[in-house]
Amino acid sequence: MTLSLGQLRKSLMGGLPPEVEAFSQGQTSSEKYLGNIFLTVIQHYQATLKDSRLETVVPRLNAVDAELRGFAYEGAGMGLMQLDCMLPWKRRLPAFLAGAASPYVYPVYVGAGLALARIGKQPERFLEKFDPVLRWLLLDGYGFRYGIFARQRSIVERAFPEHLSPSGRRVFDQGMGRCIWFANGADPVRIEAIIHPFPEARQADLWSGVGFACAYAGGADRAMVEMLPKVANAYRSQLALGAALGAKGRQRAGNLMPHTDLACEVLCGLSGDIAASKTDIALRNLPTTGAEPAFAIWRERIEAEFSVPVAS
Repeated sequence: MTLSLGQLRKSLMGGLPPEVEAFSQGQTSSEKYLGNIFLTVIQHYQATLKDSRLETVVPRLNAVDAELRGFAYEGAGMGLMQLDCMLPWKRRLPAFLAGAASPYVYPVYVGAGLALARIGKQPERFLEKFDPVLRWLLLDGYGFRYGIFARQRSIVERAFPEHLSPSGRRVFDQGMGRCIWFANGADPVRIEAIIHPFPEARQADLWSGVGFACAYAGGADRAMVEMLPKVANAYRSQLALGAALGAKGRQRAGNLMPHTDLACEVLCGLSGDIAASKTDIALRNLPTTGAEPAFAIWRERIEAEFSVPVAS
């Protein structure tokens, strides 16, 4: 039987998964704040499935408060990628990225990766369609969703999807680190307890995801942020790397927040604006062809800027 477009949209949407409802029911102020972010993503994902016309989607997203707007764009990116996979001749996501979503390219790629995980697509097969550097953020979103919805396998058993390349696994772990931040209410002690049992070779990328979430999403007070370098210990430069990337995502959209400055002050020893500028410097003369992905080289360059541990 052939589904109509309306039937297809309805079949894709369904209701809110039980995990989402559980995730939104936090006890602490940090858990409630981060749960609201997660629900913002899901709400705009579902709204985009209902009506994916960009002339409708964009005004709706831009009406969201600046602090949450990037997450609304993330949800839209998720919805558009999912629709493009079902009806690939429409090419909604590339048009979105080339236009109104350009300032929000970071969260939109993350949202697209969430969609690929949701519908069982292998993200590295989609990379060639997108920006040679930032396209790897698809793997970040992919890792985030695995951490939320396949917790037993990804967090408890600490297993990878077998199809991921070595480079893909590293960005997958960055997304897992962001997931750990959200799922543990930005609590440094809980976060460290989750990350510590992972193999040492994976911990650096997990901590970079924690730093990214701290700077971009927020949810932690000063005492919590100041504890992060202490519990991360040898992985302080990866925390700083993630914070700088998160700050760049905020700066690009013109919505740096006080929590971004706080994260960068503590984790990078810099303001959010200056930490973001480090990522721009690292892009200069970045090779986009070769065996090592440009995104990996970019991250290495940024991390090198913070290789001296930040004083606690």
